[in-house]
Amino acid sequence: MVTVPIYNQAGAAEGNYELSDAIFGIAPKKSVIHQVYRALEANARQPWADTKDRGEVRGGGRKPWKQKGTGRARHGSTRSPIWAGGGVTFGPLSIRNYKQKINKKMNALAVRMCLSGKVQDGALIVVSDIVNDGKTKTMAGLRKRLPGEGKTAVFLTSANDHMLQQSIQNVPSFDIARVSDVNVRDLLHHQYVITTKEGIAALEKRFAS
Repeated sequence: MVTVPIYNQAGAAEGNYELSDAIFGIAPKKSVIHQVYRALEANARQPWADTKDRGEVRGGGRKPWKQKGTGRARHGSTRSPIWAGGGVTFGPLSIRNYKQKINKKMNALAVRMCLSGKVQDGALIVVSDIVNDGKTKTMAGLRKRLPGEGKTAVFLTSANDHMLQQSIQNVPSFDIARVSDVNVRDLLHHQYVITTKEGIAALEKRFAS
């Protein structure tokens, strides 16, 4: 069994906590994690860029000059792509779809690999109990006493906890996420993962199959 130190509210190690090898003890593969991460980033992307072609640009309905006899090149519209103020050829459109399909098993495998990587790096912190009084000062003090002070961290909670979210959201470089929602992006964007024994149980239940 994989074991990690378990800490109390004072930030002192109380012993070791056993974790499931199937979730926290597998060898990470960068190619799998990279593929899932790129898909998540693509799915979060919004197609804001949008251009108009020559048929959508305002004006240019009249032929700028007659076809022959002027000595100038023939043109039918001032909104041609070669004119200033004209339409754009093959420009980006807001209808573009960046979505990528993520296989459920690969997604789950990538999350397990990231969690295993955190264990191997000593960046998974388990806290025996949390005094949740809704005060930012309490969680800021706890984060300061735990390993990795000053590093980015995400707290994984087993359920929605508005009071806990309130107490964490104003702590610098400290975020909160539900176990049911945590993904590769969350784990890679934070250097440390902090959770409770209930959080570990929820992770093991989520990835049991």
